Amino acid sequence: MSNIELIKEEPKTMVEIKEILSNIKKRDKELTPRGIKTNNYISKFTKLTLKQVQELRDKINKLSISRLKEKNIDKLIDIQPTDVDSIKSILNSDNITLKQEDLTKILEIIK
Repeated sequence: MSNIELIKEEPKTMVEIKEILSNIKKRDKELTPRGIKTNNYISKFTKLTLKQVQELRDKINKLSISRLKEKNIDKLIDIQPTDVDSIKSILNSDNITLKQEDLTKILEIIK
């Protein structure tokens, strides 16, 4: 088995992954079986466009919440929580707690 060197790791939303898979499909003419399964899964759950995702990310970043990292923002965009408790649950997986006003602001942006 070959050794794969990880050059860079960065979080992506499902919409961004869908775009990447689309580019790979154009380049290679077809996806690998794993790529096909991933694309099918993502297609079922993504409702936003790439432009909407970028706008949401920009708006959340403008809140300047220091504890909120890119991977947390991407997770929030992917899951699209509908209430503050859902946001808390999502962020609790990374041991992040935010003030109630920040949670409310995030919710207003995502809705």
